[in-house]
Amino acid sequence: MQTNVLPTLKSASKAASGNASEDKEEVKEEAKTGFFTPNEKIDFSNVKIEPLFEETVDFETFSKSDFRAVKVKDCVAVPKSKKLLQFTLDDGTGKDRTILSGIHAFYEPEELIGKTLIAITNLPPRAMMGIESCGMLLSAVSEFKEGEGEELHLLMVDNHIPAGAKLY
Repeated sequence: MQTNVLPTLKSASKAASGNASEDKEEVKEEAKTGFFTPNEKIDFSNVKIEPLFEETVDFETFSKSDFRAVKVKDCVAVPKSKKLLQFTLDDGTGKDRTILSGIHAFYEPEELIGKTLIAITNLPPRAMMGIESCGMLLSAVSEFKEGEGEELHLLMVDNHIPAGAKLY
């Protein structure tokens, strides 16, 4: 007789401990990120959406971009820069990848360590503040109506997706 094992969202250690208060704390922490917040519980009424591009891109051009899941091994603020964060990423190749991103106004470095993000990995290297950046992290940016600023959200995906997984 074969037993089917169903996946669970709880970690094995938490499932074994049965500690309900720890589980509730984890849910509260996840709710802060918006990752599991239902759309109807988020107020989008003050968000201004940019119009879609009218220009099209042929499939061959689009398919030249190499989108990969990357794991954040380390993230630090770039000295002498107010905007830049320096990411050390696992891209599945066995060699660390460095990407710089001007998102420090939206994220503190320590909150990104361990996250799984999406990067374009085949852009030519670009030096910023004397550091070579090898790729670009994808994010969603939206402006607020009435010129009240903007918000940025890095595209984060499920941590079950391995480093180096190709997006299609």
